[in-house]
Amino acid sequence: MDTGENLKKKDALGGKASLNEGIRLYRQKRWEQALKELRRINPESFNSEENMELAYYLGLSYTKLERYDEALLYLEQVVTSGEDVLRVYQCRMTLAYIYILTKRFRMAEFELNRLATKGFESAQLYATLAYASWSQKHYRQSVNYYEKALELDAANANALNGLGFVLVDTDIDRQRGLNCCQKAVDLKPNNAAYLDSLGWAYYKNGELLEARTWLRRALDASPDEKEIKDHLRTVMGGR
Repeated sequence: MDTGENLKKKDALGGKASLNEGIRLYRQKRWEQALKELRRINPESFNSEENMELAYYLGLSYTKLERYDEALLYLEQVVTSGEDVLRVYQCRMTLAYIYILTKRFRMAEFELNRLATKGFESAQLYATLAYASWSQKHYRQSVNYYEKALELDAANANALNGLGFVLVDTDIDRQRGLNCCQKAVDLKPNNAAYLDSLGWAYYKNGELLEARTWLRRALDASPDEKEIKDHLRTVMGGR
């Protein structure tokens, strides 16, 4: 008969096997299977380091499956208790991403500002801060953040597109905005969001023929995107 100690060791070995299998499935982008494997694990059989790794992959798996409330529980465990600096950075970025998707923009800004003050500056971080500011109609602040992103990476297509769209959509600087949108499309010519921004930038600059051309290309690339349809409808009504 197994003693309690032997059962505990078996539980731990089984948990490690499930963790390794869950990580393997996650890396293969088999999110559902990864989650199923990870949820089999009894956290009491793990030490603190192993539990942080388990929380990390559970949080990421739930995020991939768009089960955001559950993802937050595990990602917050990592950022409050984890010691792996890069992993904490990734989890804070993921938290900010979830908060933006769920329209909790101030919480997104909190996570991103925590990273910035700790020296984790990146073009991605500032571009995400810029989007959060734009979503709250803090347009000048959004422009400032996009410019910081471009200071770190002048060829960042996401930041160029975001800056361009804010500049033209708010009439802060329509010509500069058009130039930024064009640069983004030059870098990523098949990106529907960038094509849409370029079409909208031409419209805001009064060039309707170019606007229709680029917006049609955007719609071809993403036929179900509501914002592209709305922009094209507006432009077509501007004949």
